Amino acid sequence: MGLTGSQRSPARSRERFLRGEPVQDGVRAAILNSWTRSRLLGLSPDQTELPYRDDFDPDSRLVRAAVPVLDQLQARFAGSLLNISLADGNGTVLQRRFGEPALARSLPPIQAVPGFVFAERYAGTNGIGLALAERRLCQVYAAEHFAERSQASACAATPIRDQFSGHVVGVLCFGYPRGYEDPALPMLVQRAAGAIERRLTEQCSAREQALLRGYLDARLLARAGEAAGDGHPVGLDELTDGGLDRHDQMVLKEKATELICSTRRAAVEVPLHHGRGVTLVSRPFTSDSGVEGVVVEAVLAGDRPAHHLAASVHATSEYAVNLPPHAPGTGHGAVRGLVLVGEPEVGKYAVAARRRLELLAEASTRIGTTLDVRRTARELAETAVPRLADYVTVDVPEAVLRGEESADPRADLHRTVVHGIRSDCPFLPVGTPVVPAPGSPHLRCLDGEPAVFEPDLSAAAGWTAQSPEDAARILAHGVHSLICVPLLARGVLLGIASFYRAQDPSPFGEDDLRLARELAARAALSVDNARCYTREHTLALALQRSLMPRGLPEQGAVEVAHRYLPAESGVGGDWFDVIPLSGTRVALLVGDVVGHGLHAAATMGRLRMAARNFAELELAPDELLTHLDNLLVRLDREEGGEDATGSTGIAGATCLYVNYDPTSRQCVMARAGHPPPALVHPDGGVSFPDLPAGPPLGLGGLPFETAELELPEHSTLVLYTDGLVDHRHRDIDLSLDRLRRALGHPDRPPEDTCRAVIDAVAPAHPADDIALLVARTRTVPADRIASWDLPPDPARVSDLRAAATRQLAAWGLDELAFAAELMLSELATNAVRYGSEPVRVRMIYDRTLVCEVSDGSNTAPHLRRAASTDEGGRGLFLVAQLSQAWGARYTPRGKVIWAECALDAA
Repeated sequence: MGLTGSQRSPARSRERFLRGEPVQDGVRAAILNSWTRSRLLGLSPDQTELPYRDDFDPDSRLVRAAVPVLDQLQARFAGSLLNISLADGNGTVLQRRFGEPALARSLPPIQAVPGFVFAERYAGTNGIGLALAERRLCQVYAAEHFAERSQASACAATPIRDQFSGHVVGVLCFGYPRGYEDPALPMLVQRAAGAIERRLTEQCSAREQALLRGYLDARLLARAGEAAGDGHPVGLDELTDGGLDRHDQMVLKEKATELICSTRRAAVEVPLHHGRGVTLVSRPFTSDSGVEGVVVEAVLAGDRPAHHLAASVHATSEYAVNLPPHAPGTGHGAVRGLVLVGEPEVGKYAVAARRRLELLAEASTRIGTTLDVRRTARELAETAVPRLADYVTVDVPEAVLRGEESADPRADLHRTVVHGIRSDCPFLPVGTPVVPAPGSPHLRCLDGEPAVFEPDLSAAAGWTAQSPEDAARILAHGVHSLICVPLLARGVLLGIASFYRAQDPSPFGEDDLRLARELAARAALSVDNARCYTREHTLALALQRSLMPRGLPEQGAVEVAHRYLPAESGVGGDWFDVIPLSGTRVALLVGDVVGHGLHAAATMGRLRMAARNFAELELAPDELLTHLDNLLVRLDREEGGEDATGSTGIAGATCLYVNYDPTSRQCVMARAGHPPPALVHPDGGVSFPDLPAGPPLGLGGLPFETAELELPEHSTLVLYTDGLVDHRHRDIDLSLDRLRRALGHPDRPPEDTCRAVIDAVAPAHPADDIALLVARTRTVPADRIASWDLPPDPARVSDLRAAATRQLAAWGLDELAFAAELMLSELATNAVRYGSEPVRVRMIYDRTLVCEVSDGSNTAPHLRRAASTDEGGRGLFLVAQLSQAWGARYTPRGKVIWAECALDAA
């Protein structure tokens, strides 16, 4: 598995992977798969903590077998920078040895003290975790490690197996600085692991030991009188160019199992991939204590020195032995090694049981790695092929794929997975509806049978009746046996898994049926977990989307486009809003509630509605943020204590509020712990205004500050949440640089700008929600604004009416003259009578006709119903009837009473 030359530095591939970019070359498949699993597990490359266990047994069977071997290794590498780790089958380090003792004192505890767990699900890609995941010799170089802390080191690790059960009981790992690689280290770590395995074997039962000892004694007698040589045991996969892959080893183990079940001598040539071949030789054997068994040896002819001898292909009894160069049955230069020794019947069932246990153990780690229904079903099929079945199909109701329970699985079943030993699977393709026929295995499972076993499909009438054409095609591919199992978990039917056999001429047996049911039961729990997650995620996303703006309101101050991307791991509390204000102004808002899930989404909805209400009250940006801050503090106090999930209330939120006036091009902003907006100038320059940061919402009692800018016409404001630029796989400065480059096109419409920003800056797999709001500013032309200063004399209101009528005629709005004249007359008269100087009148011709009267007082007008005997009190009532909206807003120098009249009101 080693790399050489430039291939040995996959740092760039790792950087691309962590950025979410595709990685096509430059990294080995095992490493890429491990990276992917690490990312799916939510691991962070910069994490520095691992689980620590102080309850491990320092004197376990594995430790006792390994200590003498570790002592020899430590002596051999004395004075070097190499370190040696022994871990158990769960990845917990049991022993640490160092070539240079001082090295242990210079390393952090996580790299020097036993007890830390290096399983892949905690530590990401590393030697121990990868050897446990791949169940074979693995090497990890520098940047191939997932964790940043291991980037300067390399390691070689190999599993340690119990030779009788076949289980991986531990891992032996050599760690060394980058650049200290030696081609002999992988072979040495395998030899050392083999020595530990032999010592474990010596602890096994007396009967098994007697049989193995008898064989070894016989081999020693055969080499009497010949030079012992200085050879050392090697793995069988090292006898062939490129080694043996998992399929080759499986083929040899299956053939050896067949041979050991017979008491006769036999020699079988076993073809392997790429034209390679190994001869398996079996012969009866009786130990000195009378135990009768069969020995299966592998013979490989060649010119390699005889001292390169075969070790076992992991089977019932496995041992590395040295054989003479002219042992019986071998030619000159041939090498030979023990594959299997055991009693015929006992060995047969022991190997079969071991295979089932291995498959179940592997299923526990391979099935359910993600919370995705389709992927979990696929993992079930990949686990079962080819060790249990040659083809697997999984059919799941569409409702389950959506996260729901199917009301009628018979009418809702769809082919979800098709997987087999050949790419041209003869089964219905993925996505095809599956309608079970009466008597078919599928319908029997739907009707409550725990499993359906058809040893001979050609005689299975119910299966053939399902679709005679499909049945004929499947049988023509050699498929002859079927096990159909329902995926049932927590009382919910989640689908049906079908296991087919073709290559093996023998049909499925009862043991296969039990194994299939166990695999299906484990997969069903994972599918149900994925279904529940999908349902909760869908509900939370639906809630969040219902609380977000359904559409953008009509307004003429800015041209707006937006994007919202939910996090892959769950919905969050990001939101945005566009709020039309009086006087043709507009408010832009983005915010982010800390946390994820339903609680964050609900809090977001509360804050968004409160912010909209506060904005419509014409509050200044700093005052609006103060009110939101008080609201969040009050909500936190009302909820109080810990909920069922252990949460202690609302952690807080951030917010950015922008108020833009197209008549003056003035923009007032305030933020509460939120990233500042990006400002794109008409000439293409991009800046990030230096706004007062302000504290996050929810702290309470701290002030907020505003900043005021004058924006050139056709400027673009870009508001966003931190999910766009701040994520663990990229420095925020790099994200801001990407954002700046993506925004450097001032002539691009906001919709295109949104698309460009998401493509250039947003991560491929967002870990946090992203809200993006792009607004290109507009201005109201000066010739569409008319204003007059009004002296504090009621008699001058008539002059105002005349001037307003002339202006409306100039704008071509004669139909609105009566309503506008009456509204201005009432508002101006009230200002002169009850307000204070200066009194100013303004009309704005935009999407609507806006009439405004401002004065220097802070008295608030109130609409009331005047009694029949009242002489006044009807002015505002008339204004409300003639306008489509009216209100008041306060300024630093008084107030403004405004009224809007639709252009088609006449």
